[in-house]
Amino acid sequence: MTNTFSVPEHGTFALPTEADTAKFGAALAKVSQPGDIFLLKGSLGAGKTTFARGFIQYLAGADEEVVSPTFTLVQTYESARGVIWHFDLYRIDEPDDVLELGLEEAQIEGISLIEWPERLGPYAPRTPLEIEISSASDGASRQIRLSGEEKWRDRLIDLASRVC
Repeated sequence: MTNTFSVPEHGTFALPTEADTAKFGAALAKVSQPGDIFLLKGSLGAGKTTFARGFIQYLAGADEEVVSPTFTLVQTYESARGVIWHFDLYRIDEPDDVLELGLEEAQIEGISLIEWPERLGPYAPRTPLEIEISSASDGASRQIRLSGEEKWRDRLIDLASRVC
């Protein structure tokens, strides 16, 4: 099976279909480790939850039902690498509200996927991997841009070798 991802310079990946967005999430899950924090940025409908679903199902099992935490604000999933915490901060009013969701525990013990991270305010993590998802004008294809500290370099090189 041919991979449909392309890797231009500077950590940007083109994803022609929604299924490719989920596959990319799974590819990133393969190189994830406990303590990792992934900040999922993008407009409404950009594909953040689709990405998270692929990521979570790779680690927790393909039959795991992954729902958007828009109303619950956080969902947790058991996996062989520990608990995966999926946060959706769209509906929080104040940055202090994230503390009630278990954010500190998640950052220490689990793997965190955080949608709408700009709402974290002073609680933004120091060394996350930022994942910016944008939709093309056709509404179907997406681009994902990755950025992070030097600690991510080797794993992102590994990721690029998996998706190219």
